[in-house]
Amino acid sequence: MSGQRILAVLIKEFIQLTRDRLTYAMILAVPIMQLLLFGYAINNDPKNLPAIVLDQDRSAFSRSVLSALDNTDYFRFVAEARSPAELDAAIEEGRAQFAITIPQDFGRRVVRGDAAQVLIEADASDPTTVGGAVAAVSGLTNTALSHDLKGPLVGRAGAAPFEVVVHRRYNPENITALNIVPGLLGIVLSMTLVMMTALALTRERERGTMETLLSTPVEPLEVMVGKLAPYVGIGLIQTAIILILARILFQVPFVGGWGALTLGVVLFIVGSLSLGFLFSTLAKSQLQAMQMSVFYLLPSLLLSGFMFPFRGMPAWAQALGEAIPVTHFLRIVRGALLKGVGIEHAWGSLLALTLFVAVVTGLAMSRYRTTLD
Repeated sequence: MSGQRILAVLIKEFIQLTRDRLTYAMILAVPIMQLLLFGYAINNDPKNLPAIVLDQDRSAFSRSVLSALDNTDYFRFVAEARSPAELDAAIEEGRAQFAITIPQDFGRRVVRGDAAQVLIEADASDPTTVGGAVAAVSGLTNTALSHDLKGPLVGRAGAAPFEVVVHRRYNPENITALNIVPGLLGIVLSMTLVMMTALALTRERERGTMETLLSTPVEPLEVMVGKLAPYVGIGLIQTAIILILARILFQVPFVGGWGALTLGVVLFIVGSLSLGFLFSTLAKSQLQAMQMSVFYLLPSLLLSGFMFPFRGMPAWAQALGEAIPVTHFLRIVRGALLKGVGIEHAWGSLLALTLFVAVVTGLAMSRYRTTLD
């Protein structure tokens, strides 16, 4: 053993590492990203969840109940509905996590002690998101109207003046698999298609077969379409297998929304393959292609709403999550399978995926042309 020779090899390795700037950047960026995301963005007890209200009573009692809900910090009232149909639309489209209905005779029933009720409908397609808010609601029945029950009504203050009825929509039994399993479709497609495409094309460049292909009259767009077309079929097969197993093994309900689901799957597969193609034009080796794929998958897992509640993250993390295609794809898949959401309600997420495909494809083609010289 020679310390001098070991030192020489060590110095050589550090020099080589600094020359591989992408790997060096990944070594520094990945732990920083993990620290920031887990430390600041991840929250399993989300608050300020959007809620829509239908107050048919409009009395002092109903206003006190709404004020008490607002003071829990779990509810953030974003709109006031004029009909039950508006409540249903807000829940189905994902604009509201809760729909609160106060019936027309609420105040009269409170005064009479006649089993007054408040209905809270929760979008329980993600049980973790609504769990804390539902638990907080149970303690409001004895405190929400404590300042309103005076005079002749003081005697009624000992018993609960009203009851909160919670209706968990789309997942009444709080089965976690109904949320996780549909989300796995987006994660599996991302992991396989992005990484597989990036590695396959980079492998050809390392072996020298790409130069042979580029020496032919084939245009860059033709190369891209020809290379990615087989992987589209693979992605569709993966989708069919996951959906079939989700139905057989986990009893995931297929409510409907097949138009939105089909269009979303096709757009997401094409976008993922185009992203892998873009990575292959940037990477100089298969190792770099894999590093890029992992760097993309990490925020897709953490910020898309797959592992942690999306609405539990701070505003800046939600803004980053909105820029990730997996976020919009998960909304389409969960909305279609659990809610039956069609194209008319999922158009926002479909538009985001379309924009993603257009931008990534344009970048990939532009970068591919620069590598032909």
